[in-house]
Amino acid sequence: MLVDAHCHLDFAQFDDDRADVIEAAKALGVRRFVVPGTTRARWQQVLALNERADISVCLGLHPYFLDQHQEADIDSLDHMLSEHPEVVAVGECGIDGRFSDSVEAQWHYFDAQLKLAKQHALPVVVHCVRANDKVAQRLRQLALPQAGLIHAFSGSIEQATKFIDLGFKLGLGGAVTYERAKRLHKTVKALPDDAFVLETDSPDMPLSGHQGVRNEPQRIAEVCDAVAQLRGQTSEEIAARSSATATQLFGLAES
Repeated sequence: MLVDAHCHLDFAQFDDDRADVIEAAKALGVRRFVVPGTTRARWQQVLALNERADISVCLGLHPYFLDQHQEADIDSLDHMLSEHPEVVAVGECGIDGRFSDSVEAQWHYFDAQLKLAKQHALPVVVHCVRANDKVAQRLRQLALPQAGLIHAFSGSIEQATKFIDLGFKLGLGGAVTYERAKRLHKTVKALPDDAFVLETDSPDMPLSGHQGVRNEPQRIAEVCDAVAQLRGQTSEEIAARSSATATQLFGLAES
């Protein structure tokens, strides 16, 4: 069994063939999909996917879409988390250091969502780009009871250890398939067996050899193979352990 712990199946890129994309992934052993929220306008589309037994959902405000967020969205998220107990995590939320002119506003929304995660006793799905140390420091200060996932981790083993010590799991995706990702490869080799989950970030974060085309959950099998090769383990071992970690992290039910 494989779990794609982070895929945006609600995005418009899948509107024409969403069911086929899911079935293609299931044919390769993917049994569970976790879909994060990005904007208030898309929460209903995300929740609609939860009607499927094999999809679990999160709700959040993604820093990339900062221009679409409003202050009222924080209260709305609080309300939605109360009204929808099926939501398994708060997110995708976080800090993207590539957009330095909006970092202050990003921190405002991120901090608010971290506090909601703590209030609702939910894990948090963290988008963290060029901000690992500062985000780790803030997470340490808040001491979230449910910790969560550091999505698309690509940092050093020292940065990984900071998150792991706080109870967080690391999301490994397409980046591990690139030969140039030497630092990430070193990190992946050194991680504890229960410290990571596998993800595609579909339709984004393409794997090596698939640049320029839509990413899909079926590619999680290739991510699994790449991680296995790096760690000197079998793909079956990586699939079983990463899926167990994702299941525990999000409280996933059997589909």
